[in-house]
Amino acid sequence: MTRSTRKLAALAIGSSLLASCASMAPEHSRPEAATAPAFDAEYGPDGTVVASQLSYREWFGDPRLEQLIASALENNRDLLAATARVEQARARYRIEDSRQLPALVGDGSAVRTRQPLSTNPALDTGDVEGAPDSVTFNRFDVGVGVTSFELDFWGRIASLSEAARAEYLATAAAQRAFYLSLIADTANTYFEIVETEEQIALAQATAESRREGLRIARLRLENGVTSALPYRQAETLLTQAEQQLASERLALAQLRNQLAVLVGGTIPETLPEGVSLAEQGDERRLAAGLPSDLLLVRPDIIAAEEQLRAARANIGAARAAFFPTISLTGSAGLSSNSLDGLFSSDGLGWSFGPSISLPIFDWGAREADLDLAQALEVEQVANYDRTVQNAFREVSDALAGRRYLAEQLMTLETSVEAQQQIARIARLRYREGVADYLEVLDAERNLFSAQQQLLAVQRAWLQNRATLFVALGGGANPSIKHRPLPMVR
Repeated sequence: MTRSTRKLAALAIGSSLLASCASMAPEHSRPEAATAPAFDAEYGPDGTVVASQLSYREWFGDPRLEQLIASALENNRDLLAATARVEQARARYRIEDSRQLPALVGDGSAVRTRQPLSTNPALDTGDVEGAPDSVTFNRFDVGVGVTSFELDFWGRIASLSEAARAEYLATAAAQRAFYLSLIADTANTYFEIVETEEQIALAQATAESRREGLRIARLRLENGVTSALPYRQAETLLTQAEQQLASERLALAQLRNQLAVLVGGTIPETLPEGVSLAEQGDERRLAAGLPSDLLLVRPDIIAAEEQLRAARANIGAARAAFFPTISLTGSAGLSSNSLDGLFSSDGLGWSFGPSISLPIFDWGAREADLDLAQALEVEQVANYDRTVQNAFREVSDALAGRRYLAEQLMTLETSVEAQQQIARIARLRYREGVADYLEVLDAERNLFSAQQQLLAVQRAWLQNRATLFVALGGGANPSIKHRPLPMVR
């Protein structure tokens, strides 16, 4: 690079750094959270485990579930698309940020020209004997230039770059939010599958027991011990169990199809053995912390704040559009008629000059652009407040579920034990002729219903546990890493 070229590049870079010192964007500040200062103490004692410091492997104790979540995080198509959107946003930011520095363009050419002398009266030799009728000459050029580089005195390009950077960070946070929701969706679907499998086992055991009861009722009917009514009642009990069994099998097939979509294909065949609903979970309690803590750990809130930051940066770009646009164009190069003399100082040429474009009248287009940017800021403030409120509600709901679902579990466990004793006594009373079969019918129905409810509440408690984990920002994300942001300026 020649000395003149170095001067041109240094001048362009210095101008860009000088020009980027102004910004007309509103100063970013986080809106005040429209939530209570603390979660309701009615939800019970707080825990000591911080969700945001745990990975899903540290929270879920079922090895089968852990492998399913790992498969979903690797193969889920929606997560792959979200990751691609992050890279798209990163590329857009790099494109926008690069406009803060001048683009140097190098060029070179070599031309050989033959020109008839008759086309140039000054060189025409006329009828001079032996004179050539044309001339042939070479021209070699090499140079470097800056084409229409905007000097960002008002911060327009810097604001657009900041907006693109915030969009990138918002997209990355949205991807992490989907990452966490995918963990919760996979866990919740898995818990439903485990519950359905246990409901099927319960229905099968109940149906088998009722088949035996129907067999005994038939024998008693055939021997004249009882009337046809107890037999038909036993038959009704069996059909109810069989109908429930068919319903649960349909639900299981649908849930497995849903899980296959979440894991991105077929469910792996080499999965470790899972554990029952009663064996899931442990005694650890997640610490709810303060609502303000969610602002730092919830990726959906982080994404909403970055969207607000981008909207404010776009206001700065819209305001800067009211001021003149100053562009810089410059070039320096060497020319010669011979290749060996191309890089001599005799052929040096250069040009340098700014241009200015002053907006005068555009029928209100720039005012409308500014109004649009300001309206978008108002929308993003509202979106941020709504996101914070939804996060607060999700945590509050999950904390309430942690307490009251646990109370339901204790009550249902006691109820199932009581119903088992009632059913056993009713069967004994019927066999001894003390009671009719209607008493057995009611006891069996109540026991089956209580057992079904217990399984359903166990599943709901586990799903609530997973929801609280994600709502508090749990689930370390070591498998998805993005390259560091390029900082051009």
